[in-house]
Amino acid sequence: MAGEIEHTAALSDALVILGAAGLVIPAFARLRITPVIGFILIGMLVGPYGLGSLVGQYPWLYHITISNPQALAPFAEYGIILLLFSIGLELSFNRLWGMRRLVFGLGAMELLVSAALIAAALLVLGTTWQAALILGLAIGLSSTALVLPISGTQSPVGKAALAMLLFEDIALVPIIFLTGAIAPYAGEEGWGPILKTLGWGALVIGAMLVVGRYALPRLFAQAARTKSPELFLAASLLVVIVASLATGAVGLSPIMGALLAGLLIAETEYHGEVEQITAPFKGLALGVFLLTIGMGIDFAFVAERWAGLLAAISAVIVLKAVVTAVLLKLMGAGRGTATETGILMSSPSETTLIVLTAALAARLINTEAAQFWQVATAIGLTVTPLMAWGGRILAKRLEGGALPPSDALIDDAERHAVLIGFGRVGRLIGEMLNEHGQRFVAIDSNPGIIQQAAREGFPVIYGDAVRGRMMDRLGLDKAQALVITMDEPVVAARIVKNSRQRYPDLPIIVRARDVAHAAELYRLGASHAVPETLESSLQLSEAVLVDIGFAMGPVIASIHEKRDEFRAQIQHDGELAELPRLRSSKLVDRKPLPSGG
Repeated sequence: MAGEIEHTAALSDALVILGAAGLVIPAFARLRITPVIGFILIGMLVGPYGLGSLVGQYPWLYHITISNPQALAPFAEYGIILLLFSIGLELSFNRLWGMRRLVFGLGAMELLVSAALIAAALLVLGTTWQAALILGLAIGLSSTALVLPISGTQSPVGKAALAMLLFEDIALVPIIFLTGAIAPYAGEEGWGPILKTLGWGALVIGAMLVVGRYALPRLFAQAARTKSPELFLAASLLVVIVASLATGAVGLSPIMGALLAGLLIAETEYHGEVEQITAPFKGLALGVFLLTIGMGIDFAFVAERWAGLLAAISAVIVLKAVVTAVLLKLMGAGRGTATETGILMSSPSETTLIVLTAALAARLINTEAAQFWQVATAIGLTVTPLMAWGGRILAKRLEGGALPPSDALIDDAERHAVLIGFGRVGRLIGEMLNEHGQRFVAIDSNPGIIQQAAREGFPVIYGDAVRGRMMDRLGLDKAQALVITMDEPVVAARIVKNSRQRYPDLPIIVRARDVAHAAELYRLGASHAVPETLESSLQLSEAVLVDIGFAMGPVIASIHEKRDEFRAQIQHDGELAELPRLRSSKLVDRKPLPSGG
């Protein structure tokens, strides 16, 4: 009959996935539990080793189970690609360059030390050196798809985890090449294939950087002019897919292309809209990935080998947690941050499964060993959210007790100021507000800062201003001002934009990195943006000139002229109707601003 829909396996699988999303997300959100656990549990339930194994006896179960888990693999991979794309959107090239020490220092040490210790243990148990080396590297990897949605990228834990995971994503390609190079039947090609891949990869990445810088702003500007959300979404997904295919075609990981696409879009003014419009797709695709993790757990195999699996998983988790925590502590992290990050990074990764598949194909491990570590990896991924929860509790205790309750601080603060960030700058502002009797509430993501502030009586709460509904809980609808002091230009810009859209009349005062950043913040809606480098540079210039013998009067006049030049530059770049006040006119000029400013 025309128009009749055939009930195919794909339609049945789609029904299960969408039903899982519709049930899991609201239910676990109500319980304040991450949906990650729910998706994995449902995957275990509806997969081939759960209810799917009973379809032969009860045919009606076919409609509520996944009939072909392998068919979901491309969608699961797409979820990881979108996750790395969204991470790129939160970063910038400047921030990534600033993280190079963490990425190639901490990240490399964490993976190599963990892999070496795991390989040594496997050698003692009788594994060949080739298999021990590859298994050590595979098991030493941690899960990008689970860790970053749990930790975020702005907190101290999130920043450390992001650095290590970025290095692991970069290291995946060399690990795969190493697997083939040390295979028993490997040819005499030597370093030729990997050098060829790296050469083509460098060319592709260079081309993407050049083309992206000039093409992406024009592409999204054109999409924005149509005022069509569908076209904007299509352009966003097109960029992700093309970038992933480009890096995948030359032998690099597709997720590297996705990360690079996100970084390029983060440099444009459209990154906020792109992030918002692609978020539902990322969430659903990640849900599919988590379902496939749950479906990979064979209950019969677990029952048969439970003792060995329990010992292996426990040993890996303890070893990786200790290595990561010790390295972070040596690099100056607090006890709580080091402990929480170590526990969060301790389980294996979804990319572990990729390396295991490559090792099996290269005959470095046999089918039984591959199955053992695949199941161990799936179980390790399943318990990651639970370990993250335990790590947070332990970190709070190590930092000196529970963090101050947020609701009590905010509910009591009417007509208050809200401070985002309570480091050196935020603390000084808080002290000045206290001195003048102004109530305020501050938020910071560093437990050490919060504990110190609580001991000294400052109303500071724990939270990430970029994630979740924390901003909704700060009482901005009745606040007198929002003060953003964090040294994260991209994050500060995003908070300014979102806050201005939701609270049009709220005064927003922001710490800017430099004049260009101040101009951007003004364009996004900041009431005042204060460049931190400008005033210190002018004061240093004044001190130098006076100390080497120049007269005070001409020096001060030249400082005022230079400040006015910067004010004019910010007014032009920020498209302002009036000149901005870089310092209070009462303190600097002791007279009103010129007309029109």
